[in-house]
Amino acid sequence: MNCEIIKGIQLPASDVELLTLGRLIAVPFRQNIREGEVLWLYPSQHLPDNLSVDQYYQPQYLTKAESAFSEIQTYPIQLKVWARCEYHWRINSQQKYLLEKIAQSTVWTLEALEHIFEKYQVLKLLILRVYRLSNPCVVNVQTESGAFYWPQRDDVMAMNSEIDTPVISEASFYKRKALLVAGEVYPYKYLEALQLQVEQIGSSNLAANQLNDDIKIFLGWSENSPTAKPDPDLDWIKTIAQIGNSSDGNTFEKLVRKSFIKLGFANSNNKPEASLNPESTGGAGGLDFYCETPYQVVGECKATKSETVADGTPAQLIKLGHKHLQEQYNCCIKIIMAAGQLNRHAKQTAITNHMNVIRPETLQKLVELKAKQPGSIDLLQLKPCLEQQPFGEEADAKVNRYIDDVREKLKVRSHIVQLVKDFLERTKSTSVEFNQLHGAYAFSMSPQPLKYEEMHQILIELSSPLTGFLGRIKGEDLGRDRFYFLCDLPLDD
Repeated sequence: MNCEIIKGIQLPASDVELLTLGRLIAVPFRQNIREGEVLWLYPSQHLPDNLSVDQYYQPQYLTKAESAFSEIQTYPIQLKVWARCEYHWRINSQQKYLLEKIAQSTVWTLEALEHIFEKYQVLKLLILRVYRLSNPCVVNVQTESGAFYWPQRDDVMAMNSEIDTPVISEASFYKRKALLVAGEVYPYKYLEALQLQVEQIGSSNLAANQLNDDIKIFLGWSENSPTAKPDPDLDWIKTIAQIGNSSDGNTFEKLVRKSFIKLGFANSNNKPEASLNPESTGGAGGLDFYCETPYQVVGECKATKSETVADGTPAQLIKLGHKHLQEQYNCCIKIIMAAGQLNRHAKQTAITNHMNVIRPETLQKLVELKAKQPGSIDLLQLKPCLEQQPFGEEADAKVNRYIDDVREKLKVRSHIVQLVKDFLERTKSTSVEFNQLHGAYAFSMSPQPLKYEEMHQILIELSSPLTGFLGRIKGEDLGRDRFYFLCDLPLDD
């Protein structure tokens, strides 16, 4: 649905730029604007009350501000966005304490906000939901200075629409609005400052570009997050089972070493004969793979087509393990990577010597899960699985059970993230109290039941800045904690 816009408001060019980028959702504006009113955003050369750029903006935003002002010195200029007024907030003398919180959550200096407040005994903040135009408007003639902008005959005005893309997601906008009005400091201010620095070096650094995109996605600066690029390591990961079931033992050994590195194992590589370097192989006199951290693992690889695995394979691991690792060998978790079935003698040797026999297909599943969900594999949780019975070929089943358990945990977490998202969309709320969410979970098609404290612990995990799927506003007690949606947790089975 289109809604005709008949006027705009004049704002400092840098404020318009920061609104367009999603770094601001509110601006100082003294004249009254009705809630729901739609407006063009016109970039002006003027700052409130004749403040200078360095008086108005915090230091990290000065370069961005100066650039924005320089771009509108000549005409024509473009209007790239329009906005809807969500709230015109009056901060009176009883709320003056909020000025410091607002400064900490925005781009303006505290001194500038206090200056405006002292002059008018009120600070009015216009909270705006900003939308990108598919085709920018073209302003050919400079408008008169003032609070408002009225399109002139020479201007080319585009048609705005409700389907225009918002500069930040709905969940992110209402979360930020709730924090601002409640006097809570926006928790990602320093992350936004980092993004500003990363963006400046992005043109000459591909890694910086990727980090810049990741931060933008995390901050919700788009309605639809770009499709995540698949891990390029999946190309070789998907060949593990195929190579393991071939006669190419040399390539299989390299893939196994790369797999252990991908999972998070490491080795000082100070022993060439007991290495984790994927570019070398153990050969006749060396171990096929050896890991030192986070715990010691030693193993032998046996790529086979269809023949059985003879007793020489586990015997070789015992012999070379003692030779190169000496007394450390007994402390190691022992693994044989083999596609073929062990013969009777090999089975007995493997079980007696606490060797885990794991198929290439299982290793591939484990490493694929790590590549698709990087934080899902906890090597310290995997360790008891490899240390405990059963050993021999039955060990493959316990590793598969571990993989299935990880996937079930991911399903629960993905379900909770979706539950928060759906609740907020359905109720048009900015956040949901944990007590409400726990009740909603109990009546949802959940993968598994969760106890009260257990579900809260998972929500704390999902709202950590290191995961970033949900946000959290701490309440007076556990049940009053509030959570809001940040980004999806997709599952790829």
